[in-house]
Amino acid sequence: MDEFLRVLLLQEYNTRLVVIGTVLLGIACGTVGSLLLLRRRALVGDVISHATLPGVAIAFVVMLLLGGTGRWSPGLLLGAGCAGLMGAGLVLLIRRTTLLKDDAAMAIVLSTTFGLGIAFLGVIQDLPSGNQAGLDSIIFGKTASMIRSEAIGIGIAAIVILFTCVFLYKEFRLLCFDENYAGSQGWPVLVLDITLLTLGTAVTVIGLRAVGLILILAMLVIPASAARYWTDRLVWMMVTAAGLGAFSAWIGVTISALVPRMPAGAIIVLSASGVFLLSLLLGTRRGVLIQLWHVYALKRRVGKQHLLRAIWECSEGQRRVRPDELLKRRSWSSRSVDRLLRASRRRQEIIMDSAGVMLTDAGAVEARQIVRNHRLWELFLIKHADIAPNHVDRDADAIEHVLGNEMVAELEAALRQDESLPTSPHAIGGLQS
Repeated sequence: MDEFLRVLLLQEYNTRLVVIGTVLLGIACGTVGSLLLLRRRALVGDVISHATLPGVAIAFVVMLLLGGTGRWSPGLLLGAGCAGLMGAGLVLLIRRTTLLKDDAAMAIVLSTTFGLGIAFLGVIQDLPSGNQAGLDSIIFGKTASMIRSEAIGIGIAAIVILFTCVFLYKEFRLLCFDENYAGSQGWPVLVLDITLLTLGTAVTVIGLRAVGLILILAMLVIPASAARYWTDRLVWMMVTAAGLGAFSAWIGVTISALVPRMPAGAIIVLSASGVFLLSLLLGTRRGVLIQLWHVYALKRRVGKQHLLRAIWECSEGQRRVRPDELLKRRSWSSRSVDRLLRASRRRQEIIMDSAGVMLTDAGAVEARQIVRNHRLWELFLIKHADIAPNHVDRDADAIEHVLGNEMVAELEAALRQDESLPTSPHAIGGLQS
């Protein structure tokens, strides 16, 4: 328990340092990743991360030739950054000068640069003074051994990245949602694209020390993808993604500090994956559960509207209707009719007794409005879409349940209708789908 509190309250210097560094990285990754995701460039992070490998290897060799050990972190990160920018630039070059799409361009650059990096690592391994031990922290990440200067570097880079995203928010938003419109309005689309990819490269490079070039893509994509399930607005998506990235980093570092021999980089990514799964299930905008609820609510609303319309059309609201008459109106089973009738009675829309079913005053008002909207849509389809009267009922059924007040007003204006109930353009009766 004492160990848990010590880690949770960040009482240890090393834990505090790692948490601060990775949380800042998570914030930067979530912010930039949101823009890359909406720009449909999510895999650019993968391209950049794999493109850094030959840059790291070349920087290692250059520093050896200059008399160094080849393991100086700033030099390795500089080589990684230059190679990452070249990889991103190659993707843009291929995309804009050939007929290849983004996915093909990214696949070509990723495989080529990674193969080149592997080849360079083989050369390094054969050098008399060269071995890959110094490159492991770049390739696989060494979160737990982060030092103060590296945490400060991540913090400075994250602040610059966040400031750039805020400063260019309007331009990036236009670029992500409508590139062609931005170009037609005179915005420098290519410059903005290069700037966004540069930010992605910067995030990738500062994340190499924390999670490595193999797992940095997850920090760019997963928090942003998770945030997409919670909001439809870009600014809140960026804020949410930054928060989820920071939370994933904190959880991952905490678990790694509590469990011996648990690699922090991998646990950070697994924590982000867990956050994504929770967002997938519970997200208030696109989560699985909310989508299932919307489907269920729509089915209930459709069933209710069909029942009230069937009762009204059987009697025009003037008499009681027997349940067997309702069965003839639609392709319902007796069980479905009983369920719909019980639900409507609970809502006090109908009165049921041995003589049959009759609409209450409130139910009659609602049923009349449903029938009116349905017939307005039928008349509109017949007049403006050339739908045959004997087929229009089925077509109207497909759309009438989502007609809003504005659409109804437009239908009335198009048909020059008043508040009266129009007559049905087809014979009422018989089995309907």
